[in-house]
Amino acid sequence: MSAERLQKILARAGFGSRRGCEDLIREGRVSVNGRTAELGSSADPERDDIRVDGARLKPAAERVYVALNKPMGVLSAARAQDDRPTVVELVGLSERLFPVGRLDADSEGLLLLTNDGEMSQRLTHPRYGHEREYRVLLDEAPRAEQLESWRRGIVLPDGARALPARVWVEREGDRGTWIRVVMREGRKRQIRETARLLGLRLRRLIRVRMDGIVLGDMKPGEWRMLSPVEIDRLRRSTHLTADKPAGGPSSGRRRRMEA
Repeated sequence: MSAERLQKILARAGFGSRRGCEDLIREGRVSVNGRTAELGSSADPERDDIRVDGARLKPAAERVYVALNKPMGVLSAARAQDDRPTVVELVGLSERLFPVGRLDADSEGLLLLTNDGEMSQRLTHPRYGHEREYRVLLDEAPRAEQLESWRRGIVLPDGARALPARVWVEREGDRGTWIRVVMREGRKRQIRETARLLGLRLRRLIRVRMDGIVLGDMKPGEWRMLSPVEIDRLRRSTHLTADKPAGGPSSGRRRRMEA
């Protein structure tokens, strides 16, 4: 095997998306043949001694793809940052998994976890335009002009204009109004910030779909392995070649977070 960019090697080995692996290199946690790596470095995984936090890189693991119903209060992270549980801890598999994108701690719903860095990169990068669908509970019914502004895309606090989105009222009730939001980008806290800027009070945020993967009837804290059909759909939508994923009889298993 010839030399490759180091972040690509790390992503393939299950250390995260390429962007996440670039952060590992910037933080000085990666070395090649005993020397601290720099961003832009290349290496040959079959000949070079590549280490992360002092541990030598292992051969690429079998690909694993998990769908989780993330509960509120759980961090979308691979490593704990405080006393709150992480999504990786909820799943508890032996493989080194990381979340595909994120949901903030106050949000809930569908989150994918994998050790496939290339697929994670393509599912989260804005240029690929993969859809994400959310159910959003508002304190009261939005006005027509508020919905129209949301659909067109407003200027966010960081100065960027949000891309157009599909937004509609799902149902109204005594406890508020549920709306649906479908968008092709995922800036940090974008839905919450959009609602706030439009003068809407958001009470609950649930992601129900990522591209062709749906939340379904999983309870908060439950997870399952993606089916071969779902994995193939993701690989085709991200233009990746076929690869042997972990699956088989266990691909339909479902687990529940312990109380």
